[in-house]
Amino acid sequence: MKDCPQFKEKASIMTAVYMYPLFLALLLGLLGCTLSQEAKANEAAADEPPPLRLACRLANYGAYQDIALEHVRDMGLKYVFMSIPKPEEVDDVLAQMEAYGLEVLVVRGDTNLSQESSVAELAEQAATCARLGVRYMFLSPKRHDAPKEIVYERLRQAGDAAAEHDVTIVLETHPDLGTNAAVHLETMRAINHPNVRVNFDTGNITFYNEGMDPVRELEKCIEYVAAVEVKDHNAELESWFFPALGEGVIDFPAFFKVLRDHGYSGPVTLEVEGIKGVEWTEEIKRKVMEDSVAYLRAIESFE
Repeated sequence: MKDCPQFKEKASIMTAVYMYPLFLALLLGLLGCTLSQEAKANEAAADEPPPLRLACRLANYGAYQDIALEHVRDMGLKYVFMSIPKPEEVDDVLAQMEAYGLEVLVVRGDTNLSQESSVAELAEQAATCARLGVRYMFLSPKRHDAPKEIVYERLRQAGDAAAEHDVTIVLETHPDLGTNAAVHLETMRAINHPNVRVNFDTGNITFYNEGMDPVRELEKCIEYVAAVEVKDHNAELESWFFPALGEGVIDFPAFFKVLRDHGYSGPVTLEVEGIKGVEWTEEIKRKVMEDSVAYLRAIESFE
Protein backbone atom coordinates (compact mmCIF):
# COMPACT_ATOMS: atom_id res chain seq x y z
CA MET A 1 0.00 0.00 0.00
CA LYS A 2 2.79 2.45 0.92
CA ASP A 3 4.43 1.76 -2.44
CA CYS A 4 1.29 2.71 -4.27
CA PRO A 5 1.79 5.88 -6.34
CA GLN A 6 -1.62 7.16 -5.30
CA PHE A 7 -0.73 6.70 -1.64
CA LYS A 8 2.57 8.54 -2.02
CA GLU A 9 0.90 11.39 -3.85
CA LYS A 10 -1.78 11.66 -1.18
CA ALA A 11 0.84 11.57 1.57
CA SER A 12 2.80 14.34 -0.12
CA ILE A 13 -0.31 16.45 -0.41
CA MET A 14 -1.19 15.88 3.24
CA THR A 15 2.37 16.75 4.30
CA ALA A 16 2.25 19.95 2.29
CA VAL A 17 -1.15 20.82 3.78
CA TYR A 18 0.15 20.42 7.34
CA MET A 19 3.61 21.93 6.76
CA TYR A 20 2.55 24.99 4.79
CA PRO A 21 1.04 26.83 7.77
CA LEU A 22 4.14 26.08 9.81
CA PHE A 23 6.39 27.33 7.01
CA LEU A 24 4.25 30.45 6.57
CA ALA A 25 4.32 31.15 10.31
CA LEU A 26 8.10 30.76 10.35
CA LEU A 27 8.49 33.06 7.36
CA LEU A 28 6.23 35.71 8.86
CA GLY A 29 8.08 35.44 12.15
CA LEU A 30 11.44 35.99 10.46
CA LEU A 31 10.00 38.89 8.45
CA GLY A 32 8.50 40.42 11.57
CA CYS A 33 11.81 40.10 13.42
CA THR A 34 13.66 41.79 10.56
CA LEU A 35 11.13 44.62 10.39
CA SER A 36 11.27 45.01 14.16
CA GLN A 37 15.06 45.26 14.09
CA GLU A 38 14.90 47.79 11.27
CA ALA A 39 12.27 49.79 13.17
CA LYS A 40 14.41 49.80 16.30
CA ALA A 41 17.45 50.86 14.30
CA ASN A 42 15.48 53.66 12.65
CA GLU A 43 14.07 54.71 16.01
CA ALA A 44 17.55 54.80 17.53
CA ALA A 45 18.87 56.84 14.58
CA ALA A 46 15.94 59.25 14.95
CA ASP A 47 16.74 59.68 18.64
CA GLU A 48 20.36 60.61 17.91
CA PRO A 49 20.83 64.37 17.65
CA PRO A 50 22.14 65.69 14.33
CA PRO A 51 25.88 66.38 14.13
CA LEU A 52 27.08 69.81 15.18
CA ARG A 53 28.93 72.12 12.80
CA LEU A 54 32.61 72.37 13.69
CA ALA A 55 34.50 75.42 12.43
CA CYS A 56 38.23 75.99 12.67
CA ARG A 57 39.42 79.45 13.65
CA LEU A 58 41.93 80.48 10.99
CA ALA A 59 43.84 82.60 13.51
CA ASN A 60 44.85 79.30 15.15
CA TYR A 61 47.53 79.01 12.50
CA GLY A 62 49.32 82.19 13.53
CA ALA A 63 52.30 82.79 11.24
CA TYR A 64 51.30 79.81 9.09
CA GLN A 65 48.21 81.32 7.50
CA ASP A 66 49.36 80.15 4.07
CA ILE A 67 48.62 76.52 5.03
CA ALA A 68 45.42 77.17 6.99
CA LEU A 69 42.67 76.55 4.43
CA GLU A 70 44.34 73.53 2.87
CA HIS A 71 45.00 71.99 6.27
CA VAL A 72 41.45 72.63 7.50
CA ARG A 73 40.16 70.85 4.41
CA ASP A 74 42.63 67.99 4.80
CA MET A 75 41.44 67.46 8.39
CA GLY A 76 37.99 66.76 6.98
CA LEU A 77 36.35 69.96 8.23
CA LYS A 78 33.86 72.00 6.24
CA TYR A 79 33.69 75.30 8.11
CA VAL A 80 35.94 78.17 9.12
CA PHE A 81 35.83 81.11 11.53
CA MET A 82 37.55 84.17 10.08
CA SER A 83 37.83 87.93 10.52
CA ILE A 84 35.24 89.99 8.69
CA PRO A 85 36.53 90.88 5.22
CA LYS A 86 36.08 94.30 3.66
CA PRO A 87 33.07 94.55 1.33
CA GLU A 88 35.35 94.66 -1.70
CA GLU A 89 37.05 91.43 -0.59
CA VAL A 90 33.91 89.30 -0.33
CA ASP A 91 33.99 87.89 -3.86
CA ASP A 92 37.61 86.81 -3.47
CA VAL A 93 36.84 85.15 -0.12
CA LEU A 94 33.90 83.25 -1.61
CA ALA A 95 36.03 82.08 -4.53
CA GLN A 96 38.74 80.94 -2.14
CA MET A 97 36.26 79.02 -0.01
CA GLU A 98 34.82 77.32 -3.08
CA ALA A 99 38.30 76.33 -4.24
CA TYR A 100 38.91 74.50 -0.96
CA GLY A 101 35.39 73.16 -0.52
CA LEU A 102 34.87 75.21 2.66
CA GLU A 103 32.25 77.58 4.05
CA VAL A 104 32.55 80.54 6.39
CA LEU A 105 30.39 79.73 9.41
CA VAL A 106 31.30 82.58 11.79
CA VAL A 107 33.04 85.90 11.23
CA ARG A 108 34.76 88.09 13.76
CA GLY A 109 33.26 91.58 13.72
CA ASP A 110 35.27 94.61 14.69
CA THR A 111 34.26 97.95 16.17
CA ASN A 112 34.80 100.28 19.11
CA LEU A 113 31.57 100.29 21.09
CA SER A 114 32.54 103.50 22.87
CA GLN A 115 32.17 105.31 19.53
CA GLU A 116 28.82 106.35 18.06
CA SER A 117 30.00 105.09 14.67
CA SER A 118 30.00 101.52 15.99
CA VAL A 119 26.34 100.98 15.09
CA ALA A 120 26.86 101.87 11.43
CA GLU A 121 30.04 99.80 11.32
CA LEU A 122 28.29 96.73 12.70
CA ALA A 123 25.38 97.26 10.32
CA GLU A 124 27.78 97.25 7.36
CA GLN A 125 29.48 94.15 8.69
CA ALA A 126 26.12 92.40 9.05
CA ALA A 127 25.46 93.16 5.38
CA THR A 128 28.83 91.63 4.57
CA CYS A 129 27.83 88.53 6.54
CA ALA A 130 24.73 88.21 4.38
CA ARG A 131 26.84 88.31 1.22
CA LEU A 132 29.06 85.58 2.65
CA GLY A 133 26.09 83.46 3.66
CA VAL A 134 27.10 83.78 7.33
CA ARG A 135 24.56 83.98 10.15
CA TYR A 136 26.85 84.48 13.15
CA MET A 137 29.03 87.52 13.81
CA PHE A 138 31.38 87.18 16.77
CA LEU A 139 32.19 90.34 18.71
CA SER A 140 34.48 90.90 21.67
CA PRO A 141 32.42 93.48 23.59
CA LYS A 142 34.77 96.01 25.14
CA ARG A 143 33.04 99.22 26.20
CA HIS A 144 36.24 101.13 27.12
CA ASP A 145 35.15 104.26 28.99
CA ALA A 146 31.56 104.41 27.69
CA PRO A 147 28.70 103.92 30.17
CA LYS A 148 27.10 100.49 29.99
CA GLU A 149 23.68 101.92 29.16
CA ILE A 150 25.04 103.61 26.03
CA VAL A 151 26.83 100.45 24.91
CA TYR A 152 23.70 98.39 25.55
CA GLU A 153 21.68 100.74 23.37
CA ARG A 154 24.26 100.62 20.58
CA LEU A 155 24.27 96.84 20.63
CA ARG A 156 20.49 96.85 20.61
CA GLN A 157 20.51 99.05 17.50
CA ALA A 158 23.17 96.83 15.95
CA GLY A 159 20.88 93.89 16.70
CA ASP A 160 18.12 95.57 14.69
CA ALA A 161 20.51 95.98 11.75
CA ALA A 162 21.71 92.39 12.08
CA ALA A 163 18.13 91.09 12.11
CA GLU A 164 17.56 92.65 8.68
CA HIS A 165 20.21 90.26 7.33
CA ASP A 166 19.25 87.22 9.45
CA VAL A 167 22.49 87.60 11.40
CA THR A 168 23.03 87.12 15.13
CA ILE A 169 25.76 89.09 16.90
CA VAL A 170 27.37 86.80 19.49
CA LEU A 171 29.26 88.44 22.36
CA GLU A 172 32.45 86.76 23.51
CA THR A 173 33.19 85.59 27.05
CA HIS A 174 35.44 88.56 27.76
CA PRO A 175 35.58 91.50 30.19
CA ASP A 176 33.74 93.58 30.82
CA LEU A 177 30.41 92.70 29.21
CA GLY A 178 30.85 88.91 29.20
CA THR A 179 33.42 87.99 31.85
CA ASN A 180 31.40 85.04 33.17
CA ALA A 181 27.83 83.73 33.26
CA ALA A 182 26.58 86.40 35.67
CA VAL A 183 27.95 89.20 33.49
CA HIS A 184 26.66 87.54 30.33
CA LEU A 185 23.21 87.39 31.88
CA GLU A 186 23.34 91.02 32.98
CA THR A 187 24.33 92.10 29.47
CA MET A 188 21.77 89.92 27.70
CA ARG A 189 18.91 91.05 29.90
CA ALA A 190 19.87 94.69 29.53
CA ILE A 191 20.13 94.54 25.72
CA ASN A 192 17.10 92.26 25.43
CA HIS A 193 17.41 91.60 21.70
CA PRO A 194 16.96 88.21 19.98
CA ASN A 195 19.78 88.98 17.53
CA VAL A 196 22.34 89.73 20.24
CA ARG A 197 23.40 86.60 22.04
CA VAL A 198 26.35 84.90 23.79
CA ASN A 199 29.43 83.30 22.28
CA PHE A 200 30.51 81.06 25.17
CA ASP A 201 34.28 80.47 25.35
CA THR A 202 35.32 77.56 27.60
CA GLY A 203 38.94 78.63 28.06
CA ASN A 204 38.14 82.27 28.81
CA ILE A 205 36.02 81.32 31.81
CA THR A 206 39.02 79.92 33.67
CA PHE A 207 41.44 82.49 32.23
CA TYR A 208 39.49 85.52 33.47
CA ASN A 209 37.89 83.99 36.58
CA GLU A 210 39.52 82.15 39.44
CA GLY A 211 37.94 78.88 40.55
CA MET A 212 35.04 78.88 38.07
CA ASP A 213 33.80 75.76 36.29
CA PRO A 214 33.04 76.35 32.57
CA VAL A 215 30.38 73.64 32.57
CA ARG A 216 28.53 75.19 35.50
CA GLU A 217 28.86 78.66 33.96
CA LEU A 218 27.41 77.37 30.69
CA GLU A 219 24.43 75.92 32.53
CA LYS A 220 23.70 79.34 34.06
CA CYS A 221 23.50 81.21 30.76
CA ILE A 222 22.68 78.47 28.22
CA GLU A 223 19.37 80.09 27.28
CA TYR A 224 21.30 82.94 25.65
CA VAL A 225 24.11 80.93 24.05
CA ALA A 226 24.02 80.99 20.22
CA ALA A 227 27.66 80.10 19.49
CA VAL A 228 30.50 78.44 21.38
CA GLU A 229 34.28 78.31 21.19
CA VAL A 230 35.99 75.21 22.53
CA LYS A 231 39.39 76.09 23.96
CA ASP A 232 41.34 74.11 26.54
CA HIS A 233 43.18 75.68 29.49
CA ASN A 234 45.10 74.81 32.65
CA ALA A 235 42.50 76.63 34.82
CA GLU A 236 45.07 79.02 36.28
CA LEU A 237 44.01 82.67 36.45
CA GLU A 238 45.36 84.72 33.51
CA SER A 239 47.73 81.90 32.54
CA TRP A 240 48.38 81.86 28.79
CA PHE A 241 48.21 78.08 28.51
CA PHE A 242 45.88 77.02 25.71
CA PRO A 243 47.10 73.62 24.45
CA ALA A 244 45.59 71.12 22.05
CA LEU A 245 42.11 70.12 23.15
CA GLY A 246 42.19 67.25 25.59
CA GLU A 247 45.55 68.31 27.06
CA GLY A 248 44.15 70.85 29.53
CA VAL A 249 41.58 70.46 32.30
CA ILE A 250 38.32 71.55 30.65
CA ASP A 251 35.66 68.81 30.93
CA PHE A 252 34.51 68.84 27.31
CA PRO A 253 32.29 65.71 27.49
CA ALA A 254 30.29 67.38 30.28
CA PHE A 255 30.29 70.66 28.33
CA PHE A 256 28.78 69.03 25.24
CA LYS A 257 26.26 67.16 27.37
CA VAL A 258 24.89 70.49 28.60
CA LEU A 259 24.68 71.74 25.02
CA ARG A 260 22.90 68.60 23.84
CA ASP A 261 20.55 68.50 26.82
CA HIS A 262 19.38 71.98 25.86
CA GLY A 263 19.00 71.27 22.15
CA TYR A 264 21.94 73.39 21.06
CA SER A 265 22.42 73.49 17.28
CA GLY A 266 24.70 76.51 16.77
CA PRO A 267 28.30 76.60 15.58
CA VAL A 268 31.23 75.13 17.50
CA THR A 269 34.54 76.88 16.84
CA LEU A 270 37.85 75.17 17.56
CA GLU A 271 40.33 77.59 19.14
CA VAL A 272 43.93 76.78 20.08
CA GLU A 273 45.89 79.88 21.13
CA GLY A 274 49.11 78.19 22.23
CA ILE A 275 51.29 78.32 25.32
CA LYS A 276 53.31 81.32 26.47
CA GLY A 277 57.03 80.80 25.91
CA VAL A 278 56.53 77.78 23.64
CA GLU A 279 57.17 78.21 19.93
CA TRP A 280 55.28 75.85 17.65
CA THR A 281 56.84 74.97 14.31
CA GLU A 282 54.61 74.40 11.30
CA GLU A 283 54.85 70.66 11.89
CA ILE A 284 53.84 71.01 15.54
CA LYS A 285 51.04 73.40 14.62
CA ARG A 286 49.62 70.85 12.20
CA LYS A 287 49.79 68.11 14.82
CA VAL A 288 48.19 70.26 17.52
CA MET A 289 45.26 71.03 15.24
CA GLU A 290 44.93 67.41 14.10
CA ASP A 291 45.05 66.13 17.68
CA SER A 292 42.38 68.65 18.69
CA VAL A 293 40.04 67.62 15.87
CA ALA A 294 40.59 63.93 16.63
CA TYR A 295 39.81 64.55 20.30
CA LEU A 296 36.58 66.38 19.49
CA ARG A 297 35.43 63.71 17.05
CA ALA A 298 36.05 61.06 19.72
CA ILE A 299 33.58 62.67 22.13
CA GLU A 300 30.99 64.30 19.87
CA SER A 301 29.42 64.04 16.42
CA PHE A 302 30.37 66.76 13.93
CA GLU A 303 29.87 67.47 10.27
